[in-house]
Amino acid sequence: MSIRTRAEQYLAMRRSLGFKLRSEGRSLLEFADRLDNTGQPTVTIATALGWASEPDGITAARKRQRLAIVRGFARHLAAFDPDCQVPPPGLLPGRAHRPTPYHYSVEEVAALVHAAGTIAAPLPAATMQALISLLAASGLRVGEALALNRENIDPHAAAVTVTGKNDQTRLVPLHLTTVTMLAGYAARRDRLCPTPVSPGFFLTTTGRRVQHRGVHQIFTRLLATADIHTPPGRRRPRIHDLRHTFAVNVLINWYSAGVDVSARLPVLSAFLGHNSPEATYWYLQATPQLLALAAQRLDAAAQQVTSVARSEAVRP
Repeated sequence: MSIRTRAEQYLAMRRSLGFKLRSEGRSLLEFADRLDNTGQPTVTIATALGWASEPDGITAARKRQRLAIVRGFARHLAAFDPDCQVPPPGLLPGRAHRPTPYHYSVEEVAALVHAAGTIAAPLPAATMQALISLLAASGLRVGEALALNRENIDPHAAAVTVTGKNDQTRLVPLHLTTVTMLAGYAARRDRLCPTPVSPGFFLTTTGRRVQHRGVHQIFTRLLATADIHTPPGRRRPRIHDLRHTFAVNVLINWYSAGVDVSARLPVLSAFLGHNSPEATYWYLQATPQLLALAAQRLDAAAQQVTSVARSEAVRP
């Protein structure tokens, strides 16, 4: 039995348990094909390390991720093949680094929407304009937005039904201006593509659902058109950073309004589709402005405590 067949059986078993394994599955099959094409009869630590370290220039975190994909499969394969070697943890040391997300200004978001409108094909132009606008206004994940069907958007309730990670469904309210924008896109989409082959809300010129890879490729070109450049020492801005920008702006507005951010954070967490507020704390590290507002709140609280303590000290 080929390694690819074993890998396909392994993926089928994991997926039957509820795991999606989309990108992981593609990577594992790539590794399995490598072994089959080079005549390797089983997984070895050397072949796993060699594949995990490709291509040149990938981050240490990505290397560890690729090796972890092979490790899970090797544990499964070892039950059938005594010659299979399971790569132990710790072979690729180093701390995982989570790059700082890019924070778009209001002007930059407007520039991206304008740049999308310059795409030559009418429907892709309208689709990218609507998609960028929705992401900036709602904080949805890119995959969540692309997975939307027409019936998921309720203009009367000004809300969208979103299916997020682990197939969890949530209702995300929309501002009336966003509802109007989506309605305008839907009308134009239906004129340009009257006979779609997909129920998706965001469509290509062929009437099919827009795919993740195509969006990223187009967005890279839009960054250049909008004159948005990569900051020194940072990674290139991503379309996913619109989600970070939304969350940070919400927190900035809360701090500026003087509300109890700690009490409101579970609301933002649920809005973003996080399982717990802990997953949302990452956004607190995103911008100097947000950190400055949080520090001001902390300093004010400390001064109040000091003032109360002094009053108690001088009380007869």
